[in-house]
Amino acid sequence: MPVGVADVEGYGNWVQSAPLTGDVTDVGVRGEPSVESIAALDPDLVVGTTDLPDSAIAQLETIAPVLIVRSADASDPIGQMRTNVDLVAQATGTQDAATAVLADFDAALTAGADAIAAAGLAGRPMAFSDAYIVDGRLTIRPFTGDSLAGAVAAEIGLPSAWTIEGDPDYGLASTDVEGLTALGDVEYLYYDNAAVTPDPISEALTGNAVWESLPFVQAGNVTRLPDGIWMFGGPVSMQAYVDAVVAAVTG
Repeated sequence: MPVGVADVEGYGNWVQSAPLTGDVTDVGVRGEPSVESIAALDPDLVVGTTDLPDSAIAQLETIAPVLIVRSADASDPIGQMRTNVDLVAQATGTQDAATAVLADFDAALTAGADAIAAAGLAGRPMAFSDAYIVDGRLTIRPFTGDSLAGAVAAEIGLPSAWTIEGDPDYGLASTDVEGLTALGDVEYLYYDNAAVTPDPISEALTGNAVWESLPFVQAGNVTRLPDGIWMFGGPVSMQAYVDAVVAAVTG
């Protein structure tokens, strides 16, 4: 358990698979942590990501050794996740625990693939997204096949239905309700967080003629996944994601 974490409240809202325990100090926001707060903890190691600006990394390096991991890589999202686990494990002397966590993740993939195949759904296209509303306008954010969530879904037999290109790190794209008309007959899954915002899909699209004309809406193949599964997380979060996806499409 780390002695300090950026955005403790946000972590608690979004990540339920690996909760923080004990007295963990909040060290500021993720993109701009408090160097003073981190220094006060006298840490042995600081772990950051490539999303941090170089100036912040330079400041952190005056406090303790710093390990920077790449946040995501759309060219190999699952491989990058595994690499990050291994890097942190090597830096903290927890290689055995890392091996066990990754083995559990692999077992979850196998079990998920078996469940999808048993339900006769192997190869069924799936579109996964989140969404947000700004100034009354809904934006849908597809997790393409190059996202971590998209890659994990493909591993259990549900290839991505998105044809638009995502960004080179997270595999995320942007569209609107009209963009959903290109999907056809798919399983449509999305996630949100009731602790942070109202459900933008329900809020913005209830009664929307385009939305209600979509084949997957008419077929009832739209599922909001449970809160608290962090789609940019590690193997434990992805295990929860696998379980939630399997339950959504086979239930």
